[in-house]
Amino acid sequence: MPTLFDRTQINGMTLRNRLVRSATWEGMCEEDGRPTDTLVGCYRDLARGGVGLLITGYTFVRPDGKQLPGKMGIHTDDFAPQMKTLTHAVHDEGGSICVQLVHAGGQTDSAAIGCRPLAPSAVQVEQFPEVPRELSREDITALISAFAEAAGRAKEWGFDAVQLHGAHGYLINQFLSPLTNRRTDEYGGSLENRRRFLLEVYRAVRQVVGSKYPVMIKLNGSDFLEGGLTVEDAVAAAKVLDDEGIDAIEVSGGTPASGDENPIRIKIKNPEQEAYNLDLARQIKGAVKCPVMVVGGFRSYGVAEKTIADDGLDYISFSRPFIREPDLANRWKSGDTAPAKCISCNGCFKPGLKEGGIYCVAAAKEKEKNQT
Repeated sequence: MPTLFDRTQINGMTLRNRLVRSATWEGMCEEDGRPTDTLVGCYRDLARGGVGLLITGYTFVRPDGKQLPGKMGIHTDDFAPQMKTLTHAVHDEGGSICVQLVHAGGQTDSAAIGCRPLAPSAVQVEQFPEVPRELSREDITALISAFAEAAGRAKEWGFDAVQLHGAHGYLINQFLSPLTNRRTDEYGGSLENRRRFLLEVYRAVRQVVGSKYPVMIKLNGSDFLEGGLTVEDAVAAAKVLDDEGIDAIEVSGGTPASGDENPIRIKIKNPEQEAYNLDLARQIKGAVKCPVMVVGGFRSYGVAEKTIADDGLDYISFSRPFIREPDLANRWKSGDTAPAKCISCNGCFKPGLKEGGIYCVAAAKEKEKNQT
């Protein structure tokens, strides 16, 4: 029977357990996207804490795909020294690291990127801060190349894998969703057309990195939005990706416009509220051969173990608990299987906007209280 602490492989990448640190913006890079020593230290601590696979915060493949401040970039060879320092730090602690590739599309704004955002269609929807400019075919070709070039850099710099961000309302998800993709050309309309951009990005990335390098995707199982991506369309897209040779699929759900069903939910207080994307992940797992990860509210060892042993998922992915407890994986492995101390308040993200990096605000308040 599979367990959380099995040693596994994904296309030759060996992982020491089935626990994955899901991609999370840290706000710890320079304004241009260059990694800092603070970010390197963050990843070193996570790797030392025993997590099986680290997936970086969403990393923009072009400057016009940036969103939040302090976000990492992988659009230029100039970052090679800092990126190699980062990957070496993780490897020195016995960890594996995957870089998540993203373009924010219409979910960024002109204040962040200095120009009008780009998206599949020039539509006003709740998740877009402003009406974006519709991508031309030439724009689409250039973006596909940007993803592929970014993947080539990742491989050269020592990252163990790449993950395409096809979830949470960012550009790939915008093409998949009928709500944000109103195109009438070969990139819009039918599901076959709406997934064309994703497949062309995947094929271009695969051509650059080769067949022996792990290429994964974070995919919404549902947008949880009227008129958005449905689970049926997500399952169909996952099947095609599986046939094309994708190495793993991480299943998530929701967008910033999805209300209570957004990707980062608060007040997870009991096991019944955990694993909120599990049903979506089960449906995708039943349709593909590749490994499937599931993210969404995991806090308890028992829920995580059951998801692996009984529900048939291959990896458990989460992040906020690791912000408070970078050594959570080692704690659980040692036999201390008490739930993660994370209280799901989302306070950790505010310092990323104002203080140059995320951290657990609840833990900091507790420490301050104990010192007074």
